[in-house]
Amino acid sequence: MSDALPLSVRNIRKKFGTHEVLKGISLDAHQGDVISLLGASGSGKSTFLRCINLLEIANEGEIWVDGEQLRWHHKAGKTRVESQKQVDRIRSELGMVFQSFNLWSHMTILQNVIEGPVHVLKRPRADCIAEAEALLEKVGIADKRHAYPAHLSGGQQQRAAIARALAMKPKVMLFDEPTSALDPELVGEVLRVMRALAEEGMTMLVVTHEMSFARNVSNRVVFMKEGLIESAGTPDDMFGEGASAAFRQFIGNFGH
Repeated sequence: MSDALPLSVRNIRKKFGTHEVLKGISLDAHQGDVISLLGASGSGKSTFLRCINLLEIANEGEIWVDGEQLRWHHKAGKTRVESQKQVDRIRSELGMVFQSFNLWSHMTILQNVIEGPVHVLKRPRADCIAEAEALLEKVGIADKRHAYPAHLSGGQQQRAAIARALAMKPKVMLFDEPTSALDPELVGEVLRVMRALAEEGMTMLVVTHEMSFARNVSNRVVFMKEGLIESAGTPDDMFGEGASAAFRQFIGNFGH
């Protein structure tokens, strides 16, 4: 597998009990790609991201991150990873931003951001603090660095979560509906940060219902339906004449 690809996924399948949520998903992310994953609730988008980030272990398929293949094996009907050390290393190269922020409530925002670099990457604390403060400045919440998550708005918490993920210097950023838990007036501030990351060349996979982001910021749009990729293409293709009937019906629900 080419080491030029930050992420390559081949034929990922995932079952929960007898229910097959992912039915064979393949996707390549090239450096600087911003890929929007669209689809109705239950189409498998979030499960796909969780399999990439190893929060769920796929039943079949291959995952390559920066040219390294995740190793797993099947035994007694279960899939197990071969090396937790490899999982930890690969997971550190995949920044994950959840819809529910997932900040540590007992830590200040600055402590949240430096926790991974200090304790996982074993980097000097002073360096981590300096980089964390620069990241908080970048996402527009430097003045909140000594506050606790409960004292921030949802939009500010999500921007802190993005800074925390970036602090690990990931190869790829994974966003799982990062604005869905926010009040409408706070959505824009998070999307602006994501747009800036895209413009800087960060490779991103974004599960989202924000059609304007998919259309104007992504360079690829992937439409998932019932555990499969139903169609994929450039935003111009997907939102233009080349759209599949299923995708046209899907975006019709958003008034586009």
